[in-house]
Formats: sequence, C-alpha cells, structure tokens
Amino acid sequence: MLLKYVGSGFKSDSSERRPLIYTVTQITNEIKIILENSYPIVCVTGALSNFKLLNSGHMYFSIVDANAQLKAVMFKNSSISLPFTPEDGMKVLICGKLSSYVKYGGYQIVVNHMKQCGKGEFYEAYVKLKEKLKVEGIFSESFKKPIPTIVNKIGIVTSQDGAALFDILKVIDNLNANIEVLICPCKVQGKEAENEISKAIRYLNCHHKNLDVLLVGRGGGSIENLWAFNTECVARAIFDSKIPIVSCVGHETDFTITDIVADVRAPTPSAAAEIVLRSRNNIKSRIEFLQKSLNNTISFTLNYYIERFYRFVSTKVLTDPCLIYENKAFYLSELSIRLLKSIDKVIKSKSDKLKEIYHKLDILYPLSILKRGFSICYDSKNKIVKNSKSVSVGDSIKIKFASGILSAEVKNHE
Repeated sequence: MLLKYVGSGFKSDSSERRPLIYTVTQITNEIKIILENSYPIVCVTGALSNFKLLNSGHMYFSIVDANAQLKAVMFKNSSISLPFTPEDGMKVLICGKLSSYVKYGGYQIVVNHMKQCGKGEFYEAYVKLKEKLKVEGIFSESFKKPIPTIVNKIGIVTSQDGAALFDILKVIDNLNANIEVLICPCKVQGKEAENEISKAIRYLNCHHKNLDVLLVGRGGGSIENLWAFNTECVARAIFDSKIPIVSCVGHETDFTITDIVADVRAPTPSAAAEIVLRSRNNIKSRIEFLQKSLNNTISFTLNYYIERFYRFVSTKVLTDPCLIYENKAFYLSELSIRLLKSIDKVIKSKSDKLKEIYHKLDILYPLSILKRGFSICYDSKNKIVKNSKSVSVGDSIKIKFASGILSAEVKNHE
C-alpha cells in the first residue's frame, strides 16, 4: 500500500501546493515498484567480481565493466543447474529481474540464467602477468626471505584510512607488543595506487633499512578494487625489497600477484600482524612461563629448607644437648649388661660342653674300668696279657687293680 500525505494545512494560500512528504518506507517501496515494473527482464554482460558462494547454495557477486558495477544474486534453485563454476574475473552474460532491497535502500539483479562468455579482461591480464613473472623465476622459493624470529620494528604500507591499518594496530595492541611501527600511507585502489604502493616499498627500503619486516596490503574488495596488487610495478618492488615482506591483501579467499611474490602470504591484515609477532609472543610467553616456574621452584625450595631448619633447631639435640651424652651413657650401660650376660652364657655353655667331654673321656679311659671290679694283667715285660697262651707256666705276672698291684706266678693253662 502506497500512502501519500495531502491536506490544506500545508498550503499558505489556496493557489500554493506543498511537495508530498514520504516516509522512508513509502519512498523506497515506490522506487521498488517503478524499478521492477520498468525492467521486468534484463540481460547484462560483464565480468564477475567479489564472487561468494554461501553454504546455502546462494551466489552473491557483482558484475562489472570499466566504469560501473551492478550487484547481483543467484539463488540456489537457479545456480544448481550451472554447468560451470563462476569465479572472479570471468566474463558472463546474465539474465534476470531488477529488484530493490527496501531494507537497505539498494538495488540488484536477481539472476535466473548465467552464460560464460570468456575469462574477462581482469582475469586475462592476471594470468598473462603471472605467467610472465613465473618464467622470470620471481616466484621461486629460493628468493623468499625468512621473517625474523624477534621482530622489533614493523613497516606498514597501506591506506591510512582503511580498515586494514586499524586491524593490524589492534592486533599489535592486543598482543601488548612493545615494538616500533612505521606507517607509510598510500592509496590502495585506483589508477595512482600501484605507483604509490611501489614507491612506498622502495622508500622504506632506502630510508628505513633497519625495519625487520614490511606488511603490504589492504582490506577486502572486488577484483577491480584489489587490482593495484596485481600489477607488475608492485610485484617488482616487492621482489626487489631487501626487507622481508608479508602480503596481506583482502580476505582469506582473495589471491593476488602480490601474495605469490611476497616472502609470506597472510590471509588477512590481522593475520599478518599475528604471523610476524607470533614468535615474539611465543618467546615472551615462554619467558613468562619459565619466570613463573623459576619463582615457584625458588619459593618451594626456600620453604622446604626453612621448614627443615625450624624442624632441626627444634630437635632435643639442640634444645637439650646433654641428652646426647645421657642417651649414649644409657646405651653404653645397656651394652655392658648385655656383654656380661653374653659372657656368662658363653662360659656356662663351654663349661657344660667341657663336662660332657670329660664324662665321655672318663668312660673311655681304661683305668676307669678297674673301678667297676675289673683288673689288668701284665707279663714280665710289662705288656698287657690279652691271651693266656701268651705266657708260660712259671712266668711271673702282675695284676693291676683299681687300688694296688699283685705279683703272681703262672701255675697252669686252661
């Protein structure tokens, strides 16, 4: 519904009419109706720019020529049947309906059909320059310069008003990096951009040779907005740089000649700052961790020995040193008693053993037999007579008893 406000209250006299007053919604809705009714179906040719394929399957892009651009959208139900994959720089013919998006006050073409017409001027120029520089060996990894582990001075080549500079400085501030930052502002799009970018790079190399690294780039944009970073003079300025260069052009999906020539390519300006400061930040974090660990170790060790010290000085040995001698004297007395007991035990054991041996010897001693009523007979030669036949009748013999000896003469043999 289109509403218009009219009334005599807005007239100064009966012949004067004031202009109609619209709300924002009213005027945008009216423009939408006029636009869609005037251009029900249109076909447009141009190059694709800033192409994005969402997870939903919808495609958002711009179609551009040398002087203008037109926003476009191709919804999944139309894009699903495309026989090719659109990409930035590709020349296409699109057909669809012009529509106004009331909420944001803009207009776009809702594409129903798309036909590929070629690669487009931007893409062809990109491929041509890329092949030329590749043949010269400018892209070779052997020419890549390493980024210093510790970065203290950074040069930034970008627009002073762009979001890229803000993003880089924000990362540096968040990392609390105490470094020197030198900004060399320049244009990053338009006809003068490529010359200003290359001059800025050469200027820093000439007058600020002590810089550790250069960040060269800008925020995201269409292929034509990023085109300065696809030019030969910028590529050669980067290749000739004695200072290592990190390229940080556009968003993660954007890719330029600058990214290939540079020593390191960062997906975004923020990521570039993180890359060059990562080692520094890691070392800083490592130092802080080691410092904390050292402090904890020192504190633990001190507390441990302090505790041991107080435990030691509180022992009875130090609080009452006489206990040392008392304890030793008591222990010595105890040892003396134990020694005497051991000696008595050994003597008794040996005495009992000696008595046992004496008893056995006494049993085995020949003379002990005589006490039991036996006697021993000796011949004249004082040899023991073991057999009666060993003496003759008339021989003198001696008979030994337990007490005393008898002399006798052999009278006969039996």
